[in-house]
Amino acid sequence: MSDLDTAAPPSATPRLGRRGFLRVSALAGGGLLLATYLDPLGAAAQALAPSGAADFAPNAFLRIGADGVVTIVAQNPEVGQGVRTMLPMLVAEELDVPWREVRVEQARFDPTRYQGQFAGGSTATPTHYLPMRRAGAVGRAMLVAAAAAQWGVPASECETAAGVVHHRASGRQASYASLASAAAALPVPDAASVPLKDPKDFAIVGTRVRNVDNHAIVAGRPLYGIDVTLPGMKYAVFEKCPVFGGKVRTANLDVVRRQPGVRDAFVVSQGSSLGTGIDGWSLEGVAIVADTWWHAQKARAALKVVWDEGATASQGSAGFARQAAELAGQPPHRTLRKDGDVQAALARAAKVVQADYSYPFLSHATLEPQNSTARVQDGKVEIWSGAQAPQVGRPIIARLLGVAEQDVTIHLVRGGGGFGRRLNSDSLIEAAAIAKQAGVPVKLLWSREDDMRHDFYRPAGFHRFAGGVDADGRLVAFRDHFISFGQGERFSASAGRSGSEFPARFVRDFACDASVMPLGVPTGPLRAPSSNGIAFATQCFLDELAHAAGQDPLAFRLALLAAEPVDQGPPPNAAGQRPIVFDAARMRGVLELVREKSGWGTRPLPRGTGMGVAFYFSHRGYFAEVVQARVSRAGQLTVEKVWAAGDVGSQIINPSGAEQQVQGSVLDGLGQALAQEITIERGRARQSNFHDFPLLRLKQAPPVEVHWKLSDFPPTGIGEPALPPVLPALCNAIFAATGKRVRSLPLSKHDLKWG
Repeated sequence: MSDLDTAAPPSATPRLGRRGFLRVSALAGGGLLLATYLDPLGAAAQALAPSGAADFAPNAFLRIGADGVVTIVAQNPEVGQGVRTMLPMLVAEELDVPWREVRVEQARFDPTRYQGQFAGGSTATPTHYLPMRRAGAVGRAMLVAAAAAQWGVPASECETAAGVVHHRASGRQASYASLASAAAALPVPDAASVPLKDPKDFAIVGTRVRNVDNHAIVAGRPLYGIDVTLPGMKYAVFEKCPVFGGKVRTANLDVVRRQPGVRDAFVVSQGSSLGTGIDGWSLEGVAIVADTWWHAQKARAALKVVWDEGATASQGSAGFARQAAELAGQPPHRTLRKDGDVQAALARAAKVVQADYSYPFLSHATLEPQNSTARVQDGKVEIWSGAQAPQVGRPIIARLLGVAEQDVTIHLVRGGGGFGRRLNSDSLIEAAAIAKQAGVPVKLLWSREDDMRHDFYRPAGFHRFAGGVDADGRLVAFRDHFISFGQGERFSASAGRSGSEFPARFVRDFACDASVMPLGVPTGPLRAPSSNGIAFATQCFLDELAHAAGQDPLAFRLALLAAEPVDQGPPPNAAGQRPIVFDAARMRGVLELVREKSGWGTRPLPRGTGMGVAFYFSHRGYFAEVVQARVSRAGQLTVEKVWAAGDVGSQIINPSGAEQQVQGSVLDGLGQALAQEITIERGRARQSNFHDFPLLRLKQAPPVEVHWKLSDFPPTGIGEPALPPVLPALCNAIFAATGKRVRSLPLSKHDLKWG
């Protein structure tokens, strides 16, 4: 459970003012243009802050042309989460038009028209579900009003179907296209007064709709940042110090400039003076600009740089592990939460279990490496990028190049995977700096080695647990000394946790402490940030406690979820908003569902085969998962099947896309568990490509069966919450199959081979 994910409670929804919600205008040549507006949120940080997530609704535009085609502008970046399909479905549903008549266009980044164009944190659904429906419903109401006025009948006697307004009593009908211009002249109704469809009447939402980009993807049409070309464009590579934060001392630029196809080579050095707020990153390195990327990359082989490696060169994974072990045996730096007297409860417990868990740094390893294309001309900057948060990079680029922020235009193109990596704007900033100095449009394309060795990694983490159960097998004490990275009371990016992670509030004597180590390696969010590591450690340790108690692991969890909570969660903030609080009843629902669907406890399993279970609450989503795995005597690991049960609210908007997101999350988590690890040595990442940071292979991928537990809560996101439970469920299955407990990742370090 990630209580770092604080926002308004699930019952809270974005509220739109009467005047601020909808503006309407006629299109040239006839047609209707509808747009949702909200008051600006201010700084980009407000748009990104989890605490403001529930109050944040970006703009959406729909256009009904004279030809009857409905065009919906997708304002948020698309990085594979299906948002360009899912959100337009909501508008089309309430507008009451056939999906085949809908066209989707991608908006460029435009903060004067859209507030918070952002992809991350599984926020698209909870943020946009009602605003997008209301936009469609208001459009439908205005078209009905236009038809009623033309026919001289009450609007209440009219109805819509498939892009046509009908007056059944007189047999008259009119297409939306014929009514669009008239509708544009009507006053805009109060959005809150326009009724929305009853979900039982949905014709599009809840059906399987293919991704709008599918055909272009399989046909190989240009969609991604890597596909962008501009007239006169050159290609660039950017050599950075292998040690994070290192600086250029000298470089043999004259030699590089003489290489075939090279147009220029120069040092880019802004250090930390940009005030990026991006921990562990600075704009520093050698740029090579050439006619083709191949020329630039070949010339790079001739580049010789003497680096000032800086203080981070003294850091490494082995040293972090030693420091963590030392810190675990010392008093913690601070306490995140304390209930009761955990030490006394441990002393009274019938059985006490102690264990150390750890997990490594991870790279995002997006299939499309980082890239951005930039053109700097006449005081204007244009950038093409698959950025997840363009509002982060835009002001930095403006300061760097000395232009007004409104003169920086960012075109959003599809990103070939994000997983949090493209939330940072390093490639945008680098491309803009290189294009400015080169004097020509430049496409900066990272190599796979660049991408893996200059990532913002999922932080490593360490846990020293102690837990106690009584003679009846109940959990009576739980302590976690969490060792991570940071300074003072500040965790490094995505390296923190709250004290309210489960089983907090459900154990009377509970303590969560934290200690931190300094870190010069840049870190950042990776799919289900923080949760993906913490889930592995806590849910595996809960499994240990269940076995110590002589309890079935799933029944042990259900009993724990049935306990009376110590409190009702954190109090409201100054604005009266209560953070999202873990709902034990919803988690029990998905745990019971996955028990039923997996046949837990009833399925006959051969020797060497086991089933493991885990659950987790993350990004407003409740997921429980069961893994069935087999381990041969030779240590050959086979994951035979995964069952996933999720509660993400009352509506699954696009079942096809939702299932794919869950399946992708599960397979992503299995790949992380198997063999993925970034090892830091002398301040640099040792791994460089897929040969030593392997992704999951097709032959290793098990079937993933997805089930939904619908509940009476507003719909929430799916892209992240399904990942955390699969790692501990797999490790718990390995224990069930072999009796061997896995307390550190990756599995490849435990004499397990995954064929």
